[in-house]
Formats: sequence, C-alpha cells, structure tokens
Amino acid sequence: LDYWVRLHRKYRCRIDQVVIFLKSTTSDLVFTNEFRDTNTWHSYRVIRLWEQDPLPLLGNPALLPLATLARSNNPNRLLEQVVAEVDRIEEKPLRGNLAACVDVLAGLRFDKELVRRLLREEIMEESVTYQDIIQKGVQKGIQQGLQQGLQQGLDRGKQEEAVLIVMRLLTLRLGLLDPVLQQRIEGLSITRLEELSEALLDFNTATDLAVWLEHG
Repeated sequence: LDYWVRLHRKYRCRIDQVVIFLKSTTSDLVFTNEFRDTNTWHSYRVIRLWEQDPLPLLGNPALLPLATLARSNNPNRLLEQVVAEVDRIEEKPLRGNLAACVDVLAGLRFDKELVRRLLREEIMEESVTYQDIIQKGVQKGIQQGLQQGLQQGLDRGKQEEAVLIVMRLLTLRLGLLDPVLQQRIEGLSITRLEELSEALLDFNTATDLAVWLEHG
C-alpha cells in the first residue's frame, strides 16, 4: 500500500501491483492478495513462481534466472535448459551477468555444487559482479596472510619485520604512502604497530592514517 501511494502521488497513473514469491511455501501469506484495515482495502496480484509455466520465462533472456524456480516435474532438466539458453547469448557482459543471477536464484532450489557444475567458470568470470566478489576474496586472503605474518613477527619481537608487513597492508589498502608517513610508521613501537594493524582496516584514505598517527 505504501508503494502504491508513493507511485500514485508521483505519477498520477494507473498502478498494477504484483508480488512475486520465489520459494515454494505453504505460508498463508503467499495466498493473500489484499490488505484490509478499518476503512482501507487494497488488492494486488500474487505470483507464486513455483506454479508458473517455465516456457515464457525461457523465451525471454531477462527472465531466465526466474525460470530456474518455475513449475517442473524435472527441476534438474529445467536448470539445464536455463543454462543452455544462457550459453546461447552472444553478448559476453550480458551472458556473464545473467549467469551470476542464475547462480543466485537457482541456489534457492538446487544444490550449489550442481549449479556451479552446470554454469561454466569462464561464463561466470564474464560477470562484473562475479569478478568483484573474486577480487574482494583475493584481497581479503592477501590481507589475512599478511596479518598472520605480522603476528608472527610480533611474536618474535622483530620490529623491522612488523614495520614491513604493516607497510604492505597499508599499501594494499591505501596505495603508495607519502615518505613522511612512512618514516613515522618506521618509528612506531611493536605495540603501536599491532594497534595500527587493527586500525587500518577502517582506513579509507591516507588522511585517516595521518589522523591516527597524530592522535596516537
């Protein structure tokens, strides 16, 4: 109702509201198509995706991810059909992004290993979203490895080794640092280096680092 009021106030046109339920359930909510309260009555259309014919969805590339959740006596075969349709798309960015969407929605119905086995890795890599996730994972892995090395350096009491690793973490997060900031970091004690290794996770710019050093 709130969305209807907002849209009507802004556009002053006919509004047909549709609520799409993705995952099969026996909840009463999915069989309710109206809202009543005192003097207010509002109706809307409800689509239970698991009851829908998959053919119209398979015929529209934009709806392929939804097709994975449509009605089928052989869900695995339906998933294979969806993947085959995605494979036929020639435009790489579109194909990759659709594959990523299929991966997400199909996960509501199918085992993740099955979905990933059918969706070829090279197609997934064409997705901007997928690339972003992988890149963040790589950066996180590098950062965790460096922090582990830092802790080992701290445990051994080697200030020089700790400085080197903290500098790597900061460079990974902020880029190349100003020589003045580098000198200040090199003069920190092991205790302060340990504190910096935790604080830098919240840094977004070199200014954040400078402020931390100033108030340390």
